[in-house]
Amino acid sequence: MNIRNLTRRAVLAATGALLAVGTLGSAPATAQTPPGVLVVGQIAEPKALDPAAVTAVNDFRILMNVYDGLVRYKSGTLEVEPALATDWEISEDGTEYTFNLREGVSFHDGTPFNAEAVVFNFERMLNEDHPYANTGPFPLAFFFSSVDEVEAVDDLTVKFTLSAPYAPFLSNLAYPTGLIVSPAAVEQYGVDFGRNPSGTGPFKFAEWRSNEAVVVEGNPDYWDGAPSLQAVIYRPITDANTRVAEMLAGGIDLMVEVPPVALSEFEGDQYSVIEQAGPHVWFLILNAKEGPFADKLVRQAANYAVNKEALVNDVLEGTADVAAGPTPPAFAWAYNDALEPYPYDPEKAKELLAEAGVENPSLTFYVTEGGSGMLDPIAMGTAIQADLQAVGFDVKIETYEWNTFLGEVNPGLEGKADMAEMAWMTNDPDTLPYLALRTGAWPEEGGFNSGYYSNPEVDELLEKARVSTSQDERAELYKQMQEIVQEDAPWVFVANWKQNAVTSSMVENFALEPSFFLLLKDVVKN
Repeated sequence: MNIRNLTRRAVLAATGALLAVGTLGSAPATAQTPPGVLVVGQIAEPKALDPAAVTAVNDFRILMNVYDGLVRYKSGTLEVEPALATDWEISEDGTEYTFNLREGVSFHDGTPFNAEAVVFNFERMLNEDHPYANTGPFPLAFFFSSVDEVEAVDDLTVKFTLSAPYAPFLSNLAYPTGLIVSPAAVEQYGVDFGRNPSGTGPFKFAEWRSNEAVVVEGNPDYWDGAPSLQAVIYRPITDANTRVAEMLAGGIDLMVEVPPVALSEFEGDQYSVIEQAGPHVWFLILNAKEGPFADKLVRQAANYAVNKEALVNDVLEGTADVAAGPTPPAFAWAYNDALEPYPYDPEKAKELLAEAGVENPSLTFYVTEGGSGMLDPIAMGTAIQADLQAVGFDVKIETYEWNTFLGEVNPGLEGKADMAEMAWMTNDPDTLPYLALRTGAWPEEGGFNSGYYSNPEVDELLEKARVSTSQDERAELYKQMQEIVQEDAPWVFVANWKQNAVTSSMVENFALEPSFFLLLKDVVKN
């Protein structure tokens, strides 16, 4: 089978289906994608296919099918289980992790997976002097900042030595940043490796046609059993209404992040709507370094001014809950359920602005057209703009395509904007606050604290929590952190979402994961 010719025919068929819908209105689907080939409607073009170099779940949904890590999340959970490592031992002091590696595994380029390959991967991310450090930057290398040394004990044994105990270490290894790439492919393609990926996963990279499709084909030699699908086509369809139209036309088989207002269109036997709770938080980053939001009272005023109940009930059609703080309630053991969300109280917002001595503050507000976990960002941004203007803010919206948006927001808002939309889907209660609320995570330090929030007490709590070996102690530290952060209001805390997807009736064995990744190895397409 010529995968490239087949997938091009599938894309052409999808285009024909969409045109038919545009011409005939509510006509039934006029095209069908080929059996054995799954066409996925993605929310954006991927930035790269190098797992160490990207941060968006949109990209991760592809990468998790091309690569493996030493460990992975057990299906339906965020619990860690073996993958490329068969088992591991942890030293009594929690600073040494020794992994026994799976024998007989090869990368898609035919080179062997072994301990030296693992060392290469982590040295590339963590060692500035590594010969392939220039294939970065590696924005989530923070996940492994506690790693002092990675050593190949022998061909199938690798040891990590940490500077201190680090509770999220195994969970972070299961995250896409811990996926193992082929050293030979990195050496061959250098800075272009992200367009020429090679892993050990159930699907092999076939081609990437910019703004059209990323194509992967089934790996018949996969160590965990060959996938059922012959190929997967990931199509970037930025506009949510266009994704819906494509799904209704039969041009795609699987659509992620269905707009809440469109869910009713997928009732009946032709489709399956899948939902799955997970650790998600949608928020507004506030520029605490300069401008109106440098004043805590003004940040609190914004939290009172935004009608979060209306956002989740009217814009999101009840598919989310109002967020009370920076930690998603999906992390039940670490979530502070004593916190109540900021109520909608425009009069309180006006009082706080008056107390701060601020009159009609001007704001530049960055909004994205779409993106990983961003839900309905333009409609939400417009509603937020109206709420803020109703209490006296003067809000100017600037809208960007997702990858362009990240390029503006991640380096920091200083000198550019006062606030920006953002959503995170995380694997551990440490991840989001450590990477986006800690002083040491300001953008110039390599983190994602784009609003420059800083509180030494929060920093201390986060540092203590990540080295504690007691979950009870970690929970208490995170709950204290949530109280302080809610009071300081570095963000407007908006929503915790329940993810969704829709498949055609031709698709079987598909499930969403609490990790928000798409795992397609066992999916069947009739």
